[in-house]
Amino acid sequence: MSLLRFLGISEPAPSTRETATVREIAARLERLPAEKARYLAGFAYVLARVAHADLEFTEDETREMHRIVTELATLESGEADLVVEIAKSQARLLGGTENYVVTREFREHSSKAQRGQLLACLYAVAAADGTISGAEAAEIVAIAEELGFTRAEANSLRARYRDELAEFQ
Repeated sequence: MSLLRFLGISEPAPSTRETATVREIAARLERLPAEKARYLAGFAYVLARVAHADLEFTEDETREMHRIVTELATLESGEADLVVEIAKSQARLLGGTENYVVTREFREHSSKAQRGQLLACLYAVAAADGTISGAEAAEIVAIAEELGFTRAEANSLRARYRDELAEFQ
């Protein structure tokens, strides 16, 4: 029995379940179709989750997030700045409580190929400053599992970034 049901609160249907984090970012992307805005919001937040795993955002990580978001949604620079800054702000403020929920929501609304693209981008963001810290690597492993990847699948991608992993430097 879920905690919400125990407290007499009905749980939202899976199709209407959406986190405040995703709604906040998606609302700022009014010109995009709602599904694409929600997808981009979740994608950006999970990128910020990894960048903030070591409790800081470097300029290199922020630039890489901006590049990825711009290319992913063909956004103008100002729009990409807004998405990245909101995602970073939400990760700082709500990280511990929203991380799993946003990642689960992203999994529910994305294809395996899209989740694979996100996983690759997580490594690119973490490696942007030249080193993937232990905290960032651990966060990527957790996210990979939350996205439904096996350890072997995640490790095959991780091997491409071996030189940037702090444990091998």
